Amino acid sequence: MSALSLPYNRRRHASKVPGAPALEAIGVTAGYSGSPEPALRDVNLRVPVGSRIALVGHNGAGKSTLLKAAAGLLPVLSGDLRIYGQPVGACHHRVAYLPQRGDIDWRFPVTVERLVLTGRYVHLGWLRRPGRSDRELARGALQRMGMAPLASRQIGQLSGGQQQRALLARALAQDADLLLLDEPLTAVDAETREAVSGVLAELQAQGKTAIIATHDLGRMEAEFDGALYLSEGREVPPPPGAFTGLPMGEGV
Repeated sequence: MSALSLPYNRRRHASKVPGAPALEAIGVTAGYSGSPEPALRDVNLRVPVGSRIALVGHNGAGKSTLLKAAAGLLPVLSGDLRIYGQPVGACHHRVAYLPQRGDIDWRFPVTVERLVLTGRYVHLGWLRRPGRSDRELARGALQRMGMAPLASRQIGQLSGGQQQRALLARALAQDADLLLLDEPLTAVDAETREAVSGVLAELQAQGKTAIIATHDLGRMEAEFDGALYLSEGREVPPPPGAFTGLPMGEGV
């Protein structure tokens, strides 16, 4: 994926279904083109609006697959997956997807501000150019993540922690209701970890919802409302003594 890959360029702005969860998966199976087996099998998940939910599992457990399916980047092979009661893709503007840093081509010749501004494109479509209000939102997101002094820097010159902040700033600029974050705290410095955690807490206080893939079991109870544990593409019971919080999976 390049730095300017825009998965949300179709202007389909359906309204939320009143009372619907932010995300609901019922028996969802999803996978990658050319793969003989699905990467996610028969997963159930119900995420209340305004909650912060962890997807927990090792690499290859299916966390990224679930997030990409919810973002409309992978097809759902069977089951039902809905965002605020609507089919995936019916409300792209409400969903911000933050990929893993390794999925971005950081050699792409673009500035940090320009990268963050691409978060506004879902609201513009292909033909409209970003206006003053879009640029103000992008600059506000940079300020919020402590990245304003680096706005004119090329993205290839950023450290790992700065890259992660820039990606989250792009998600903030979109002003989405549901954030899908794939390993946002992996291999970042303590300052970036605290900055990201602080912004997520602020968003939750505003009624935003976040689903965060992680394999880090530390600080779970303090930072999440619930957790879904995955292994080999399937739901699994949490380890003994592990954080569970809200019921997330089968039987919800």
